[in-house]
Amino acid sequence: MFTSSEISEIQKLLTPSHKIVIITHYNPDGDAVGSSLGLKHFLKQKGLEADVIVPNDFPKFLKWMPEAKQIIIADYKRKQAGEAIYNADVIFVLDFNASHRSGNLVGPWLEKARAKKILIDHHQQPDAFDYVYSDVTIPATSQMIYHFIQELNEENLVNKDIAECLYTGIMTDTGGFRFRSTSATTHRIVANLIEKGADPAMITSNTWDTNTVSRLHLLALILSRIEVVKDGKVAILWLKREELKEFGFQKGDTEGFVNYGLSIMGTQVAAFFMEDLYDDFIKISFRSKEDVDVNQFSRKYFNGGGHINAAGGKYMKTIEETIVDFKEKIEQEDF
Repeated sequence: MFTSSEISEIQKLLTPSHKIVIITHYNPDGDAVGSSLGLKHFLKQKGLEADVIVPNDFPKFLKWMPEAKQIIIADYKRKQAGEAIYNADVIFVLDFNASHRSGNLVGPWLEKARAKKILIDHHQQPDAFDYVYSDVTIPATSQMIYHFIQELNEENLVNKDIAECLYTGIMTDTGGFRFRSTSATTHRIVANLIEKGADPAMITSNTWDTNTVSRLHLLALILSRIEVVKDGKVAILWLKREELKEFGFQKGDTEGFVNYGLSIMGTQVAAFFMEDLYDDFIKISFRSKEDVDVNQFSRKYFNGGGHINAAGGKYMKTIEETIVDFKEKIEQEDF
């Protein structure tokens, strides 16, 4: 957590005269959007205005959250996003650990910005910012935003809008409270958010009960050819670009697919490989159980990183070559 002196300094930065911007990572997920909007609504309760900027668009199933439509998508509104970052006095950096994680457009703007930069994130090996709250043991940045509010002694400001956004971020980044990093503290915070107005049934329905026919077709395809290697310990799932186009892929359609591999009895690692829809690289999602560290594995071999049990990567070969390389590399790992 921030030190008491840092909290005092941050409090002095949070004034109506200062322009505040909140930035999250490329390909925003539930925790990225939930933490950003949760913080925005908290600042609003303090009488402060803040712009939320995301590098690119985010899934439709997250757009029900309060004021999600006011988020500035840099890919669509470059001038507005660029000017907001350039003119900012304070920038909150949420749910990513290094400027380049905000993409080729927003990343350089963030690095050059004159604003005081406040990092709140739970990924390993954060870059240096003016103020850093980094804790890899916490399952979601949205939970860290709640802790931040607690440190400011302003839990009384948490309202229904804040509660809904932070609950969504925690729920999605814990896999519905299933992942090992979900703690008793997490559940206590979630209980507080429910008391403040978060409706678990509504949030779950809006966020996860959103299947389309195209998504189910993609899921059926990927499950029909799932492969298990390394004596049943590793599951492999994959999709090619033409298959995405055939079934009318939309952003967010493959969310959670990798978890089906991890649900197979005996598996310790699941890997999902997907050709990018427009560029020639492979997007990779890794998930693992117990102490199997896919973060280090992804960093070592696949230009990625993340958490011990959940990481991503990017590979510049064909999907066939990527899977072959993955099979070779996974055999070298001792688990």
